[in-house]
Amino acid sequence: MSSSPVSVLVDRRPSAPPLLSPAVSGDAASWVAEHRDDLRALVQEEGRVLIRGLPLRDAAEAAAVFRALADGLMTEREAFAPRHSYADGVYSSTPWPPTQPMCMHHELSYLLEFPGLMLFACLTPPTRGGATAVADSATVLEALPPSLVQRFEREGWMLMRTYNDEIGASVAEAFGTDDRGAVESYCRAQGIEFEWQPDGALCTRQRRSAVLHHPVTGQRCWFNQIAFLNEWTLAPDVREYLVDVYGADRLPFTTRFGNGEPIDEDVVQVINEVYEANTLREPWQAGDLLLVDNIRTAHSREPFEGPREVIVGMADARRLEDCRPTVEVRGR
Repeated sequence: MSSSPVSVLVDRRPSAPPLLSPAVSGDAASWVAEHRDDLRALVQEEGRVLIRGLPLRDAAEAAAVFRALADGLMTEREAFAPRHSYADGVYSSTPWPPTQPMCMHHELSYLLEFPGLMLFACLTPPTRGGATAVADSATVLEALPPSLVQRFEREGWMLMRTYNDEIGASVAEAFGTDDRGAVESYCRAQGIEFEWQPDGALCTRQRRSAVLHHPVTGQRCWFNQIAFLNEWTLAPDVREYLVDVYGADRLPFTTRFGNGEPIDEDVVQVINEVYEANTLREPWQAGDLLLVDNIRTAHSREPFEGPREVIVGMADARRLEDCRPTVEVRGR
């Protein structure tokens, strides 16, 4: 693959994402629009790139940069926690306790149509920690135990959710409506099994591929949220509380093997250890813009102290069926 002109200016470091530090005069959106093709080519080459030194001061400027880069911003569906929406397709980072990590994952990898490009803009960096770290999914795939990969390729993975109004996103927040008929139609179209409980709670199950092929490069990629949304990734006291309150079969969210069997704690530990061994991290600075190929690169959010404001956009919708999934999903 030929290099983009801006790629020669990139600082490629072994423990951090590639860094581009341009001299920008004028507003950020104009500079990004001028270099749009080069920046997008750079993301395709590297899988992720951090652009430092842009004059990004508020959500409106971040939104203008996102729109200058993206082939259309996506509206989030099936979020596991509600975000603040600044504008169409422009969101706050996911609310999550600052003392707890958000482990490596690929955004919305349980959807039939998911973002191909993630955009993160830092307006206020934390005083300590809080990096949005990244990991190459093809490298992670090669480092995982072959027998585990083979099982997930054969069976896929399953996301199980129980929606309520207390923990995580409500039905209305996740599906954009609380109309039962509309929710059921959406689930059928997306290959999601659903069941309404006597108390009104909605339980869903959706089986997805754990390994995909990148639609542009053909590269095999570990692409899922198996570890991140699994109960064993939660802090022990949080897990114990949720199991006690909701029961092991009605947790707000957890993951299983594609045949429905529980995933043991040691499997989750192995996945997270492989992610950590292949993690690239760089502390946020005000004005940073991080572009991430969502299929090729997983991302996380590390614990932090102090205020932290990172604006998020999702773009370049990709269809599961175009990524050569290993398990079949039938929507209606």
